[in-house]
Amino acid sequence: MKSKEARQDQKLLRNQFQSFNYLDIPTIKKSELKSMNLKFIGCDQLTNKKRATEDKSIHFFVDDYDFNKVYNNPEKYYKILAKFEAVLTPDFSLYTDMPLIIQMYSIFKNRWCGAYWQNKGLRTVIPTITWGDEKSYDFCFLGIEEGSIVAISTLNTCKEKELFMKGYNRMLEVIKPQLIYCYGVKPFPKMEGNILWIEYLSKAGRC
Repeated sequence: MKSKEARQDQKLLRNQFQSFNYLDIPTIKKSELKSMNLKFIGCDQLTNKKRATEDKSIHFFVDDYDFNKVYNNPEKYYKILAKFEAVLTPDFSLYTDMPLIIQMYSIFKNRWCGAYWQNKGLRTVIPTITWGDEKSYDFCFLGIEEGSIVAISTLNTCKEKELFMKGYNRMLEVIKPQLIYCYGVKPFPKMEGNILWIEYLSKAGRC
């Protein structure tokens, strides 16, 4: 049995989950769905008793400050998230002007949360995939099994459509997702793959 100090060190290192890549980014195992027609609400609606019902699924396509807590206090928020139909992994920001080490840390946190939730027995965990420019391609698709169901966002991509499409096409090559939940504006005509669009209803608040 590990000592209390060893358990504390393990928690700080956050390296308890299986990894198959050079950065030790945890692996999120493929999830299966009972139904593809998931009903999503944002993680900023978790305390809304009328909306946060057990038939809903949770996305994290909101500002980072609304969900950093799920990584910083994982045990508390796992218990909150566990009742929902499905949970996407947090969409930690990956801006092209961020230092690469910070971008890598965003990907690590995304995958760590997914691996943690799966380890705790959460029903359905769907990895959120995000990328920056070509420099991020070496790490931003790590920790995802080929053929997984994934989620992406097209919010705020219209002005950087070419950059978005390069990353999207690389994702298709690397992950070969069986299903893609696309949250935001309507998918661009050149986006290939099995896509389910989740519309962002800005006038009605985050959905």
